[in-house]
Amino acid sequence: MAVLNPTTSITTPKSPSATPTGPAPLPRIDDPSAVSPADARALSRTLFQRLGQLEEGTPEFSYVRGTLVELNMALVKFVAGRYRTRSEPMEDIIQVGTVGLIKAIDRFDPGQGVEFTTFAIPTIAGEIKRFFRDTGWMVHVPRRLQELRIALAKATDELQQLHDRAPSTAELAEHLSLSEAEIREGIVASRAQTAGSLDIGAGSDTDDGPTLGDRLAFEERDFELVLNREALKPAIAALSERDREVLSLRFGSDLTQAEIGELLGFSQMHISRVLKRVLGELRTALLTES
Repeated sequence: MAVLNPTTSITTPKSPSATPTGPAPLPRIDDPSAVSPADARALSRTLFQRLGQLEEGTPEFSYVRGTLVELNMALVKFVAGRYRTRSEPMEDIIQVGTVGLIKAIDRFDPGQGVEFTTFAIPTIAGEIKRFFRDTGWMVHVPRRLQELRIALAKATDELQQLHDRAPSTAELAEHLSLSEAEIREGIVASRAQTAGSLDIGAGSDTDDGPTLGDRLAFEERDFELVLNREALKPAIAALSERDREVLSLRFGSDLTQAEIGELLGFSQMHISRVLKRVLGELRTALLTES
């Protein structure tokens, strides 16, 4: 196991599951946030192996699972940082990303030979993107219209309870001290929060006939790219674990060289050299295959 930073304290408490012939006591990490990225990966490998040996619901299982979450919170903050320009509070994004991290821990199989970092980042990013999809708008509208939609929803509820019917545009305008044109603009803008289905019949109220999705069909231009990826699979499988991890983070998770270096504890120049070498090997393998 990698040597930990001097600031990180790890003790080995007595575990009720440890016996002279049983597994070794579980290490206790006083401050997981002080563990370096390299040490966190090394400790995570050990803890994942141990997690698979423990029974779910036991104190030891809960401790190992919780420690894995704390050790890998840097991944959540790393992915969440890519969305810092969004209007949602960063605390909410990190909270959602943590849910993705927990899902990644529960689904991860160390026997597949994949680094947890490589597996977790797309899972965390997917959970955050799902959050934006579920709470955001399908198209961008000005903040003024987003706030108007909320005011319209509240005013509609109030007037509907008062008159026992849906309010008219004029009544909404008077209630909100706005013009009828502004009310109509807010109603149109509110429709931008959801999108219609491509399975709906185009220009027809029946289920028969072509759908809008049928009319939008097009020839797949990336078919040759898929074939090339299939041809590269044996060459990628022959790479070292670290080379596959760098390749996956660059082209699977779409991270920059600097971001990969920050995540793995290397310089951007080192990551650049690794990618150049690996891509050269893959290019040679693909040409040989052709």
